[in-house]
Amino acid sequence: MAKLVLGQGVSPWLLAGLLYLGSGVGLIVYRRLRRLPPARLPHEHRAALAGAVALGGVLGPSLLMAGLSAMPASGASLLLNLEGVFTASVAWVVFRENVDRRVALGMLAIVAGSAVVGISSHLEFGTAWPALAVSGACLAWALDNNLTRIVSLTDATWLAAVKGAVAGPVNVVLALIVGARLPSTDAAATALIVGFLGYGLSLTLFIVALRELGTARAGAYFAVAPFAGATLALLLGEPPTVGIAAAGVLMGVGVWLHLTERHEHEHTHLARAHEHWHTHDAHHSHEHDASAPPLHLGGHRHAHTHDEVTHAHPHYPDVHHRHGH
Repeated sequence: MAKLVLGQGVSPWLLAGLLYLGSGVGLIVYRRLRRLPPARLPHEHRAALAGAVALGGVLGPSLLMAGLSAMPASGASLLLNLEGVFTASVAWVVFRENVDRRVALGMLAIVAGSAVVGISSHLEFGTAWPALAVSGACLAWALDNNLTRIVSLTDATWLAAVKGAVAGPVNVVLALIVGARLPSTDAAATALIVGFLGYGLSLTLFIVALRELGTARAGAYFAVAPFAGATLALLLGEPPTVGIAAAGVLMGVGVWLHLTERHEHEHTHLARAHEHWHTHDAHHSHEHDASAPPLHLGGHRHAHTHDEVTHAHPHYPDVHHRHGH
């Protein structure tokens, strides 16, 4: 859909701003309709949120739109799988998230698929900038994902709304300063709607995944999204190629390796106090007093304390399983 809006002569940078603006406005309206309370972000997490907004909300979308405007949407969609690779690499190297052979092989398959996209597009040094721009966007979002994981216990709709409300206007203003023209009413409305659905709701769900699965796994599972984008681009008339098909197979194998991972061993949870949305599972068997909010959809949010416990069960490196190996 973004490719179609770009086809109407909309500046890539301006489109990036409209997409995030639609995300921010849509989520703010949603929160007002639901009468959700303001989120409380710990002071030590504000720098992480600011970095996530700058990298993922301003730099990433601008690079993506610049690359998307000069290369086929199907190739760009598959190339976006690099975001998962970069996300996992930063999570493993910088934040020491655990990795096993199966997950590493899955990432190698995704990298191979991304390489096939570039080769099949016959990109040379003088014309490689669109792929480099998309790859740069992936790196910016990878850093964004790892910073967002730090604040992921905060209300996901609030985090996504803040990113959209800040990044949207900033991108729009910068685009107008460098000479972008305001789009037609239809193009602007389309961009705002796509931004709410494709950025706002998607980012909200992704933040929940960061909290529950860990950064590397969430980034890998999110790699399924570009397959849908590539399929849609082909349905809209872009000719299929052997390279795109081969890349799709390689990336599909990589995602499958991640989805079929099983990680289980004895581990210890240290005593910890924090606040987040939770259900009453093996990790949340605490007692409640009269001030605890009622359950909604099987869960609720309040400050609670975890006692120290040692047990074994299948798990991901989520907020409750950041232990060493």
